[in-house]
Amino acid sequence: MKDIIPGVRHHHEKLDGRGYPAGLAGDQVPMDAQIICVGDSYDAMNSDRPYRKGLGMEESVKRLRQDSGTQFNPALVEAFVKALEKENKQ
Repeated sequence: MKDIIPGVRHHHEKLDGRGYPAGLAGDQVPMDAQIICVGDSYDAMNSDRPYRKGLGMEESVKRLRQDSGTQFNPALVEAFVKALEKENKQ
């Protein structure tokens, strides 16, 4: 499990360094963490919560793209969106 701990630990870091727990920025953020961040954020936005309804796919994707480059790795966002769109066409 030691190989996956950095991805889990740092998936709330942001590319611009304003995340937590360590304030990592850019390439300092482990790639596993960057991948988890995109998926986890989409899930959080798109899921119903006791305090709000899920935003839906279109709005969730819009927000991922809006924060691409500051919070999210742009290439990962586009790969995620492409996979999501492909899945929804099936």
